[in-house]
Amino acid sequence: MNYTLKSLPERTAKPRESGYTMVMDKGLSLRQVEDLIETTGEVIDIVKFGWATSYVTPTLPEKIKLYQEANIPVYFGGTLFEAFYIREQLDDYKRVLEKYNLEHCEVSDGSVSMDHDHKCELVSEFSKLVTVLSEVGSKDASKIIPPYKWIEQMQTELDAGAWKVIGEAREGGNVGLFRDSGEVRQGLVEEILTKIPTEKIIWEAPQKAQQVWFIKLCGANVNLGNIAPNEAIPLETIRLGLRGDTFDHFL
Repeated sequence: MNYTLKSLPERTAKPRESGYTMVMDKGLSLRQVEDLIETTGEVIDIVKFGWATSYVTPTLPEKIKLYQEANIPVYFGGTLFEAFYIREQLDDYKRVLEKYNLEHCEVSDGSVSMDHDHKCELVSEFSKLVTVLSEVGSKDASKIIPPYKWIEQMQTELDAGAWKVIGEAREGGNVGLFRDSGEVRQGLVEEILTKIPTEKIIWEAPQKAQQVWFIKLCGANVNLGNIAPNEAIPLETIRLGLRGDTFDHFL
């Protein structure tokens, strides 16, 4: 850091198991990626190429190389996994992961109908090849999943071999964990945390108010995802109590 301040919360160091910041790349240029790595690389733990944007990204191999050379893992959004799944092309998807030398993948069912036992089988299958992040929750705002089912699905997917489970919110932060207004479903989150260790969950929280809420609830080293590239450093200041939203929280 550039100078010394006392009484800041202790942040875990990279590579870390908790305190993860997952940034969403929705189509950055190579120059933007270079700038992002230069200014923000130290606080970014992993990058997701949002939904299926990787399919239409013209400089995909070069982008992946830039991130990997900066020791920032990348993975494709769960919607791409589902696009291959629904077309019965999962063997092709495995070849794509191998082609781009990806060490992580997301297994999700937010847009498709999938038997949960089968999803767990896929988590187990892919975890033999790569590090799996499995996403729980639906992208359909009208589909309300009760807390006990969130807990059950998270636990069984972890048991099947998922490294971490992701709480669905989409890039807008208005489904799954959140109401359409962006308000956190507080009872849901608190009930999940009675059964699932916080370090095993990445909460998708693209909105600042959502990030603040999770940091106040779980501490500076909560795992947060779907962070916009230009919000990674602001998020770090929230984690450290160096923004008005959490200024008094850690003193």
